[in-house]
Amino acid sequence: MSLTELAQSIDITLANLSILKTGKARAIRFSTLSNLCKVLKCQPADILEWVDGDDET
Repeated sequence: MSLTELAQSIDITLANLSILKTGKARAIRFSTLSNLCKVLKCQPADILEWVDGDDET
């Protein structure tokens, strides 16, 4: 599935999907996460990773 097809399937812009893909997103809506998991047939833990934010200013 292309990024364009995925963006259309979960009803977000291609630009926002690219931000999620590159890890530059600072937040994600639960509805977007739910739609991603539904389309990709996965669980949130399959696409999310915990990164300790103590080093951020």
